Amino acid sequence: MTTDAQNLFDKSGGYSLREQLALLAEITQSFAHSLDIDDTLRNALARFMDYLNAEAASVFLLENNNTELVCRGCAGPVDITGLRLPADKGIVGATVKNKTVQMIRDVSKDPNFAQNVDKDTGFITRSILCAPLIIQDNCIGALELINKKSGNHLFDEQDQHLIIALAAAASLAIHNARMAGKLVEQERMQKELELAREIQEGLLPATPAENFPVVGKNIPAREVSGDFYDFFQRQDGLIYFNLADVSGKGMNAAIVMAKASSLLHHLAKIIDDPGVLLAHVNEEICESVSHGMFITLVSGFVNIKTGEVRLANAGHQPPLYHGVDGQFREYPAEAPPVGIVPGAVFPVTTIFLDGGSLYIFTDGVTEATDVNNKQLEVKGLIELVKLNDEYVVQQRLENIIAVLRRPNVIQHDDITMLVIDGKR
Repeated sequence: MTTDAQNLFDKSGGYSLREQLALLAEITQSFAHSLDIDDTLRNALARFMDYLNAEAASVFLLENNNTELVCRGCAGPVDITGLRLPADKGIVGATVKNKTVQMIRDVSKDPNFAQNVDKDTGFITRSILCAPLIIQDNCIGALELINKKSGNHLFDEQDQHLIIALAAAASLAIHNARMAGKLVEQERMQKELELAREIQEGLLPATPAENFPVVGKNIPAREVSGDFYDFFQRQDGLIYFNLADVSGKGMNAAIVMAKASSLLHHLAKIIDDPGVLLAHVNEEICESVSHGMFITLVSGFVNIKTGEVRLANAGHQPPLYHGVDGQFREYPAEAPPVGIVPGAVFPVTTIFLDGGSLYIFTDGVTEATDVNNKQLEVKGLIELVKLNDEYVVQQRLENIIAVLRRPNVIQHDDITMLVIDGKR
């Protein structure tokens, strides 16, 4: 402690301007060394109590949507840390409500004084000096000092000026600590989201060989995606594929996506009926996923020798078939999304590619905007398919996605597309 600060304890006639400035400089410097709110308050309150020669000191902060004042730290003979008071009650409540200093010389004559605290603790409160903690005109709580020990045992106008300055320093320290805490939390969440995205990318299939008939692309709107797709060739030659959209956004959707994708990938190795496969997955998702989440999903198998595609559609966008004759045909869903109806049946649709291509996509594709900034819709997707029909399947998909991801266009939803090509 500096000599100037020490001299404050021996003053009976008040503090000089130089002494007050030295005190504030010391307090501000001590706050600068800590970004932890509780640690900051513990270090500060004992000093406030000593500097103003009071019996006790405490800090109350607004919590629970500003309906409660909670003691976050105290110094003195009684520990009231954690004490909760209604935000509009007591002298502390009046301080916060009015954003003004309350200097009560005799609490027994003040109707705002909360007597039950003294009854519960056995402490005897005689006088109170309380200052609001204000940041950018917003009151976040109050600094309270109780029972002046020196002189006439009453707080005076000089104490009032000093507590205002101390409260300003404390407010800034608390604000900085909260901001630091938010930054740490944001960094932690960002790292978790990056890890989640890495996991999701690991669940997506690797880029296939140039002549492989199935290609896919997933472009998340945020760090993590609620869409997924998969394809792989089984030992018997069948190619399994799926494309899905999990309801909701963020981490919850990402977790459900990872679970469903893993289930489908595993079961598709031992089940070759897409309806049976989705029935098994549906039972598991219905049993284990809550909060009203569900998955729209197209899942099926391709026989590359015959060009036969057998698929089941669980509440998803209708796959779009483009034939060699230039005609387009949609295949609407015949079953509800996965995760809604236990015991649901998933009918199987058979499509023969016959040299055509099958496009499966999420609503992030049809709800994206075209070059005229109008929603693409299925009609717009058909036009993009026509424009790129001459390209090989990989380039065709890249060209379509490039239109949807134009520079300076905000992506509102995950964009995911799978193409099964019969032009072999």
